[in-house]
Formats: sequence, structure tokens, C-alpha cells
Amino acid sequence: MALSWIKKKFNAFELYTVDVVLGRRADAGVAVYGAFLHALSWAFSGLVQLRFWLYRHRILQDHPLGCLVVVVGNLTVGGTGKTPVVEKLARTLSERGRKVAILSRGYKSKAPPFWRKWWYGISHTSEPPPRVVSDGTNVLLDSEDAGDEPYMLARNLPGVVVLVDKNRVKAGAYAIKRFGCDTLILDDGFQYLPLKGSLNLLLVDKTNPFGNGRLLPRGILREPIKHLRRANYIFLTKSNGQRDLELEGLIAEHNPAADVIECVHRPQYLQRLGPGPDAAEGRQPLTWLKGRKVFAFSGIATPESFEKFLRDLGAKVMGRERFLDHYRYTAEDIAELYAQARHDGAECLVTTEKDAVRLPASDPTLPLYYLRLEIEIIRGAVDFDEAVSRICFPQTTLRA
Repeated sequence: MALSWIKKKFNAFELYTVDVVLGRRADAGVAVYGAFLHALSWAFSGLVQLRFWLYRHRILQDHPLGCLVVVVGNLTVGGTGKTPVVEKLARTLSERGRKVAILSRGYKSKAPPFWRKWWYGISHTSEPPPRVVSDGTNVLLDSEDAGDEPYMLARNLPGVVVLVDKNRVKAGAYAIKRFGCDTLILDDGFQYLPLKGSLNLLLVDKTNPFGNGRLLPRGILREPIKHLRRANYIFLTKSNGQRDLELEGLIAEHNPAADVIECVHRPQYLQRLGPGPDAAEGRQPLTWLKGRKVFAFSGIATPESFEKFLRDLGAKVMGRERFLDHYRYTAEDIAELYAQARHDGAECLVTTEKDAVRLPASDPTLPLYYLRLEIEIIRGAVDFDEAVSRICFPQTTLRA
């Protein structure tokens, strides 16, 4: 009980910090706490610049693996809609005959127990191999051991190898040797400098491109905005279909050579979770939401966008609950969510696909669904096709 109370208090503090960084709070403590975070961001900025300097002057060196490496990432923390882009890219490359492996660090995945790493260290002369989430045929790990995104990608991408390891140079070499992969997609790898990309795909969230322009922890930037220049292709995600000339001008100022691809995340359908109907019978069209009373909950970086999807589809959001990004739900959490939904008069609960893989098994007292999203390119489809072609036909000259 005490641990549960501590967990909730820590979760509340982290949510408060996120609100301060994103400018959602205006209480008396924000100025003091914000000043403290601002001081830390100066220190973080210095470390970031030093790291890039060390790699630029070859004091720290990257490691080529002799195959095509496509880096997908962003300058900011939080949800730029990266996973659907990685999924679309991997599926397209696989369909065009490439043997694809996705390399992930497995953020918030469960680390192997200490005794297992200790035993491997004394019984082997080499490092332990990366965790194989999918061998291209079977999904071998669950979301807790793999991490949310790697598990989702493995489940949705038959034929694509998915590996998890903090050392993605090692993971890439393993993918080549063990599975014969010729194309590596470095998921969330824009800041992973030990493995140099052949193509760098940078995602920018149009709804909140760079936050307040400050680096972590006072802002959401992992590295300065000027580092847009490191990208070959820039994906503008979460578009509303209208041009943002100011943002495009900023991109052109720092990287006039980059091709800009604009895309939108489109809801596809609702998928029911829990015991009961099979996948086909448990699927509902988006029109099913119109006029329906729902309770929304999520543990993602930008819950506002998910909740807006529901409202735009005609749902009546009777209540909502937000958790930290990558929050791992407990049985107690789920029981409380069902109770709150019933109290608010909801007919069902709706969450995101990323949250769905983190839910423990439960006996639902109300129907529970997740909203499936997919990426759709609305501008720059030719540029996306060109990027894929450059990967599939490596004799094409790649940009430095």
C-alpha cells in the first residue's frame, strides 16, 4: 500500500514537471521550479555540444557496418508520431525486397536480472546478444521485456526482424550475421552517434515543433534547432493539411537541401481488448464512436492529440485520465479506471494502441478498445518514394 502511494506521488510530480516544461502550469511555484530547470538546461547544452565536438573531430568514432542504415528520430522528446512512420518505412522496404531489421534501445523495457548478466559474463568471452523481439516470423518477447514500441512493431510487421539493445552497433552486426539483414532502421536514433546513418529521417511535430526552444530539462529539445541541418529528409507529422510557412522557413534556413514530407496520423478503426470476440468481430468502424459516451485514458507524451481524435470522431468524452509516457499499468490502476468510467456514465473505455500493450489481463466490466492509427503522406509522397528507392537501389548516390 505504501509503495502504491509513493508511486502515485512520484507519478504526480513527474506530470507536474512535464506541465511546467510544456507551459501548462501557471501557479506560484512554476517560476522558481522553472528557473532551476533552466540552470540545468545550460549544463545539458554544454554536454550535448561537447559530445558532438568529440565525434566531429574523430576523438570518438562511429562504426560502419557495411550495410544501409536508415536513422529515424527527432530533435525533441515526446510524441512526434515516430512509431507509425517507422512501421510504414519498414513495411514498404520489406515489400520491395529488402531484408529489414529495426534496432531499438527498448526504452522502459524490463532489464534482464543481474544474476543472468553475471552468469553470462563469467561463462562467455563475448557480450550477450541483443534481445530478439521478432525473428521475422515469430514475436518472441512481450511488451514488458521488449518495450512498448518494439513489441508493437514486431506484432504489426511480419517479415521484419526487431532487436533491442542499448548498443545498437552490436545489435546491427547481429542482425546482419544472424538474420542476413541488408537494411537497418535505427529507431529513435538521431542522437545515437556511434552508428552513422546512410539516410537521416527527422520527424518534427507540426503541433509543437520545438516547444519553448530550450534544451532539456527546461524545454523539450534534445539538441539545438540548428541541428536540423543533419537531416536528409524532414517529416512534418500531425499535420492539419494547412501549410505552416513560418516553420518551413525555419527549416529552410537551417537545411535548405532537405526534402520535406508532410504526413498525418489517420485513425483507422477501434479494436476491442480482453476476453470475448476474436480480432475481426471485436473491430469497430470509426463511425461507431459517433454520439457514444466514452472514458479516455492514456500514458503517452501528447494525450491531447489522442483525446482530440475521439472528439473529432463524434465521441462524448465523459472523463479522462492521463499517465506518464510509457506508464506500466497495474491491476489496481485498471480497476480504478473502470470504476471512474462507470461513475462518469461512460459506455466504454478507449485508449491508444501503445497503451494497450501495457495493460495487464483483467475481467472488463465495460467494453475496452484501442484506437488504431496509421500514417498517411499528404505532401511529398514523391520524396518518400525517392527515399525508399535510394535504399532499395544502393548504387544511387547518397547524400553525405
